[in-house]
Amino acid sequence: MTTTTRNARTAPQPLQPSHQRRATWLAAATFMLVLGGSAWALTHHAANAAKPDAPKTPPVQVTTAPVMSQNVQVYRSGIGTVASMATVTVKTRIDGQLDKVGFVEGQDVKAGQLLAKLDPRTLQAQLAQAQATKAKDAAQLANARADFKRYTTLLGEDAATQQQVDTQKALVSQLEAAVQNDAAQVQYAEVQLSFTRIAAPMNGRVGARLVDPGNIVHATDANGLVVINQIDPIAVQFTLPEDAVQDINRVQQQSAQPLAVVAYDRSGAQMLGTGKLILLNNQIDTTSGTVQLKGSFANPQHTLWPGQYVNVRLQLERRANSLTVPAAAIQRGQDSTYVWVVDDQNKAENVPVHVVQIADGTAVVDKGLQAGQRVVIDGQYKLKPGVGTVEPPPASPASSAATGQKAGDAPARKPAGSTSGTSGSSN
Repeated sequence: MTTTTRNARTAPQPLQPSHQRRATWLAAATFMLVLGGSAWALTHHAANAAKPDAPKTPPVQVTTAPVMSQNVQVYRSGIGTVASMATVTVKTRIDGQLDKVGFVEGQDVKAGQLLAKLDPRTLQAQLAQAQATKAKDAAQLANARADFKRYTTLLGEDAATQQQVDTQKALVSQLEAAVQNDAAQVQYAEVQLSFTRIAAPMNGRVGARLVDPGNIVHATDANGLVVINQIDPIAVQFTLPEDAVQDINRVQQQSAQPLAVVAYDRSGAQMLGTGKLILLNNQIDTTSGTVQLKGSFANPQHTLWPGQYVNVRLQLERRANSLTVPAAAIQRGQDSTYVWVVDDQNKAENVPVHVVQIADGTAVVDKGLQAGQRVVIDGQYKLKPGVGTVEPPPASPASSAATGQKAGDAPARKPAGSTSGTSGSSN
């Protein structure tokens, strides 16, 4: 009886339900942590194994050209109009009937050449009348002088009075004045008669005939008979911005020779003539901010014609050892102009430059570059500052063999400042 009671006290007690649930949750949490860590390790290892190396930025294909040192002609460009050096509207100075026309429309005439002839008969009669009056008065003057001589002799012999002598002397003076007036009338009639023959006042080319023979013409007619334009030499009138005045004055003071002016056609491809500057207007047009200029051109072949629009270049000075680049290299930003320069490591960098002028596909630069540097002339839109390198574009074997140039080299350009090519502009 006693033994049974002691065994019952020493037997283990069962776990409570709350303790059992807590142990279960701890075991499950530990298992999940171990499982998640293993999954992360496997995923990270697989991602690292599948991820390739970061790709390198491929080189940008561009075309480059060297900065060259050349002797260039600096000039200012404008648009001008060809005008006659002189224009004359031929009119009659008297009224009369047009009898004859002595020119062919559209032909050249010489100074003094007969252009037209009026009916002269009325004026010929007036001239004859004036000559007759002069002859009559001249005869009366001769008689009066003879009488004056007689009265002077008789006065010495007391056969005439002083009054008679004085009266005769006054008559002689009166008739002398009459003869002078008659001579003037004769000269006037001769001049009027000469107006019936109308001659060319200068060398030039006549236009269309404005009056046909047989018509009555008047000195007050507005249109006249014909218009003569002097086209050899001929003038070109053009304008430049007001900031060009100081450059023109400076160059004119440095040289005793007039500045050269070159005229091109509207496309700028063909040179029409070379002349000299004869006028820099004495004031600037405040409404347009421009100054008017005029050049004189020899025009024996009539390549310049009145009313023709032309591109004009006023040559200012020649600059020795100026830096030039193809015009395609010049880029314009908001505040300035710049170019992309490629260094020895084929890296491109944009460099601000100052452009003196752009003409004939060539830009003249006086700040920002050095001779021998390479500038990008094609492919600039693909470039960014400090990003990647550049390389020349591939060239076909046929073109490389034909030209003998390396890939990426720009074709050789002509010297800056030549007198052919497209019209340039100044900055």
